Amino acid sequence: MRLTGRRGSSAARPDTAMLAAFERLARDGRPVLVTALGLIFAAAALWMLWGAGMGMTAWAMTRAALFPHLLGFEAEAGMEMGRNLVGPAGWRLRYVALMALMWWAMMIAMMLPSALPMILIHARVVARGRARGHAMRASPGWFAAGYLAVWLGFSVVAAVMQLALVETGLISGMMLWSESRWLSAGLLVLAAAYQVSGLKYRCLVECRSPMEFLARHWRDGAWGAFGMGHRHGAFCLGCCWPLMLLLFVGGVMNLLWIAALALLVLVEKLAGPGVAVARAGGALLLVWAAATLAV
Repeated sequence: MRLTGRRGSSAARPDTAMLAAFERLARDGRPVLVTALGLIFAAAALWMLWGAGMGMTAWAMTRAALFPHLLGFEAEAGMEMGRNLVGPAGWRLRYVALMALMWWAMMIAMMLPSALPMILIHARVVARGRARGHAMRASPGWFAAGYLAVWLGFSVVAAVMQLALVETGLISGMMLWSESRWLSAGLLVLAAAYQVSGLKYRCLVECRSPMEFLARHWRDGAWGAFGMGHRHGAFCLGCCWPLMLLLFVGGVMNLLWIAALALLVLVEKLAGPGVAVARAGGALLLVWAAATLAV
């Protein structure tokens, strides 16, 4: 009976190893952060694949085409949809709101993987500071929120641009790709020129140097972390905004273009020769623009 009693009391006591593991998890927080960001990424990607309220899946809006303005078989339906957008202001507002959410989901799916190292390094700095007894009040979650807030702002602007382009017939109202060689060539030239600009280089250096960024811009507290994330997001936007506008060329929901642009951004920000890749990409985009005008 005594043996049974000991077992019962032992089972009733919490496992000290398990308690220690939970304490480490609470102090570190990185597993929770990675899980939360993974769920956000998965939700954004799945909603995008299902069409993000467009009435068509992203698969149905995907075409392998270097010159989408030549794909004329959806043009008539697209122009009709564009004419239908000219309606009450309230309808336009709902369209912009829905498209802003669509763009934001797309930006999260495209940009979060390349931002993850910076977010995790921020979390590691906070965890190590707390382990050494420092009063680290910065929150990695707030850092991530500040980063995503930048892309929400960009998404609203992109949605307004999309409405204007659809209503003017420059992009298909149904497939959301360019129907004008001049629009396509113009956006390609803009992206090509920006790829080799000084501003692109400065923003790219900031994105490629996480420890230096944190050392220069560190702010404590929740709002400090939000501000750091917002600043990092601004540099990231500074690297990529002309590339994102190329979705108006190939199709806002074209999965092939989305994957290609996301991969280019990932290589530019994380790979060793990222700066050289960016400049080579600029030359390629310029050739592409010339070919667009020629066909």
